[in-house]
Amino acid sequence: MLTSEPVFMIFIITCHTLSFAQISSMQKRTPADSMTMMTEIVLPNDTNVFGNLMGGRLMYWMDIAAAIAAQRHCNAPVVTASVDNISFENPIKLGNTVHIEAKVSRAFHTSMEVHLKVWGEDFTQQYKYKSNEAYYTFVALDPNRKPRIVPELVPESEEEKNLFEGALRRRQVRLVLGGKMNPNDASELKALFFK
Repeated sequence: MLTSEPVFMIFIITCHTLSFAQISSMQKRTPADSMTMMTEIVLPNDTNVFGNLMGGRLMYWMDIAAAIAAQRHCNAPVVTASVDNISFENPIKLGNTVHIEAKVSRAFHTSMEVHLKVWGEDFTQQYKYKSNEAYYTFVALDPNRKPRIVPELVPESEEEKNLFEGALRRRQVRLVLGGKMNPNDASELKALFFK
């Protein structure tokens, strides 16, 4: 009987500590709090036979920038849950600079959508050009590598509010396509097509 009491007391203390940690980190955040700007130069090892930055290399850099933005939002380790809507508009050439801007566009219960914009910059010709845009989704993890609650996101600018509103529809598309949501339950998507 003496051995079961200390175990019970330790359990209560552990649960109280985790609850306090979760509560203390649940401040509301803005997209600016997660803003991450990453810059890389395109080297020969990063290019294909046409002298353009390889898409896979760019996606790798984008994943890093998006993960940093998500971690800034939730102050916890994160894992990539999905990558969608990567649209390549312009190739980035050998020797050009790549600028990746990432910030959280919406926080759900344990996941966050991160919006990324990518620009190329040609220093010799002195101009910047849009290369692509994408959405990555991350899940925050607790010390036991289980999903944990993330802070609420409060959008400020008009663009942030638009991204925030559209995020629920994008999430439902991801869940339906991934087989994790019945299309009949996707109320935001249905509202687009049925009145």
